[in-house]
Amino acid sequence: MEANLVVEGLKFMGLGMGTVFLFLVILIGCMNVMSNLIHKFFPEPHQNPDAPVQKKDNKKIVAAITAAIAHHRQG
Repeated sequence: MEANLVVEGLKFMGLGMGTVFLFLVILIGCMNVMSNLIHKFFPEPHQNPDAPVQKKDNKKIVAAITAAIAHHRQG
């Protein structure tokens, strides 16, 4: 009787793990399909490698971050 319960438990465990595995495989497949569709209909713009790189003026951002850190340290 006890061996039968162990076998039944192993069957349910295999069924549950198989279901989860199948779900994850389907999920990964759907994500790959959606990714391919997005890349097909919304491609990323290609940048010209010869174009000069534009640098942003981050002085105001740096000043704001520095002020926020100083204010936080004061309490």
